[in-house]
Amino acid sequence: MRVVKVFFSIVFLAILASNIRLISHWSESRGVYDDICYLRQAHLFQRFGWQGLDTSLARETDGYLAAKLHSIGYPNWNEPTLAPCHTQTADGSKRVMTPPPGTGFVLGLFPEGFQVVPLYVVANLIIAGFALYGLWRAREPLSLTSAALLGALSIYFMINPTKASYSMAPTMVVCALAGLLTARLFVDEGRRRLLMVAAVGVLLGLSASFRIANVVLSAGYFLFFGLSFLIWRSRETFVSGLVLGLSFLVGLLPVFAANLVNSGNPLVSAYGGQDTAPPSLDPAVLQAYLRDTQFPLIVIACVGTALLWRFAGLGGVRKLALLVAGNLALNLAFFATHPVFTQYYVIPILMLSLWTLLFAAVLSRGPAQGFVAHEADGPRPSEMLSRISH
Repeated sequence: MRVVKVFFSIVFLAILASNIRLISHWSESRGVYDDICYLRQAHLFQRFGWQGLDTSLARETDGYLAAKLHSIGYPNWNEPTLAPCHTQTADGSKRVMTPPPGTGFVLGLFPEGFQVVPLYVVANLIIAGFALYGLWRAREPLSLTSAALLGALSIYFMINPTKASYSMAPTMVVCALAGLLTARLFVDEGRRRLLMVAAVGVLLGLSASFRIANVVLSAGYFLFFGLSFLIWRSRETFVSGLVLGLSFLVGLLPVFAANLVNSGNPLVSAYGGQDTAPPSLDPAVLQAYLRDTQFPLIVIACVGTALLWRFAGLGGVRKLALLVAGNLALNLAFFATHPVFTQYYVIPILMLSLWTLLFAAVLSRGPAQGFVAHEADGPRPSEMLSRISH
């Protein structure tokens, strides 16, 4: 197995090198309107520090936005009221940006004019690190195969479809880390459990700072912990759910702060437009997903979840399969009823699910072998009842 791991490590690094070569030639003026808004948020943070949360067009005194719009050929580049991804507040007092502040913040960590390339290079390096970790932790042929395939795909996805939106680069990193922590939460039950729950909650909350729609990534977690408390009514399930909720709110603090500064209410977002329209089942949207690369990934994630449930036995890993299944169902239902379609909308939930499944497989100690032995011996009813109640 070591030879296989070395081989795929070289494959991962080759894909990574190819990605970095392509990224190094990217331009920050590629004609995408949302890009300009993320870069303007970064400019505001660099110019005003934390006060850059205020995205009012009244602060556009240095001509940054107009220059950026002019560079991509925007027809009304010199008319602030027609700037893309800006909207008027409810009281009509100002026009502010609609995207959350997280993507602009991470872009602002790099020097102006050279922000997108280093952001994507760093994100690619981190994802490659997760891929290598999963590969070298795999101890069985099936988990090794899964780690090799997902590792190669995850690094490739950092170019396509991740390049479609700057918000996707940090989102992919958060999904990989949340997947690892979620797997550890259920594989290593009892070991720093509440700390793991808190870390997962903060990460899920922070993900909404990059894309508002990422808040749906937490839906399956709240469903699982909520049902766990309703079913078992134990102190442990109550505290776990409470910690998840509080830590999730902590992760959402940047969004709340941006909402408060821009709209005057922490619970009222400036985000608007088609993406906030009431849900509806549009056959055209469903057909678009069926024809897109996202559909095979949906199938893989669903099959992987079913296999984890089938071969995980009755311990924490089976609970993990339930959480992943619920999260997949809720997120896919949300985007299936979304009024618009893009090539990356369901990528975050798919990557979160696939990373979670992979890390559950590589961190578990032979779940498949344990299942086979259990079936061969024939489980005793008393043993099954004991394990279920535990």
